[in-house]
Amino acid sequence: MREDVRNCVKAIRKITDFKPLVAITLGSGLGNYAQKIRTVCEIPYDTLPGFPMSTVSGHDGRFILGYVKKTPVICMKGRVHFYEGYSMDQVVMPLRVMQGLGAKILFLTNAAGGLNETFRVGDLSMITDHISVFTVNPLIGPNDDKEGPRFHDMTQAYDLKLQKLLEETAKRLKIDLKRGVYVQLTGPSFETSAEIRMLRLLGADMVGMSTAVEAIVARHMGMRVCGVSLITNMAAGISKELLSHDDVKRAGEEAEPRFVRLVTESVAAMGAHAAKRAAGKTAAGRKTKAAGSKR
Repeated sequence: MREDVRNCVKAIRKITDFKPLVAITLGSGLGNYAQKIRTVCEIPYDTLPGFPMSTVSGHDGRFILGYVKKTPVICMKGRVHFYEGYSMDQVVMPLRVMQGLGAKILFLTNAAGGLNETFRVGDLSMITDHISVFTVNPLIGPNDDKEGPRFHDMTQAYDLKLQKLLEETAKRLKIDLKRGVYVQLTGPSFETSAEIRMLRLLGADMVGMSTAVEAIVARHMGMRVCGVSLITNMAAGISKELLSHDDVKRAGEEAEPRFVRLVTESVAAMGAHAAKRAAGKTAAGRKTKAAGSKR
């Protein structure tokens, strides 16, 4: 898999030398956001050697490289899932490619079922933490110490500063942004009412079939991670309605204006924040060098 990642990065580098700062992964029904990016180039997944293809309706299969305002981004328009029959290595391979191209921040989005009874369909919820024990850990197998340690810390899986930027942006835009713990299951079937009762007892606020494994790999590689869930339905037992993927896509379309504003302004703020941090480190390095030369 590492060889496939290197080959994909090389293939993209033959097309463009564009270096993204923020990697964005779009969930079901949210793919239209890619149209808001000032595109430098688009790269279909099927042009990349060994790259997995998304088979789910509402998930296009291409990388979009370009700018959200002044922030350079790479947007994954269509993710792949474990339930499609891919190995977990393949599921997280796109994250490794985006990091290999230079991305330092991962902005995850997804469509999720609401477990918290204060949530409503169409709500946006910032992910404050996740539960991933119900799916395969993506780091099982040989560890590459160049990427990260064998046993890496997940105490702050979702970056606190990025969470603050998200909340400040939502407040400024007057968008009601919930907070919650996300739990990933394998899918593809929706959960039973008994499973939902169990997940609520564990402290989960929203449930889906992606995201947590991507966050694990990103943190292992040293990326900073944040995430937003769109509540597309209330989970089984909370809502009496039957669940369908069409409802997921429809909820995404209805929430699109708020989602677009929140992601656009948040990514712009993250770009400005990263630039400020980089400038601070450069200034600190110059001071250290100057102090050393005086000695």
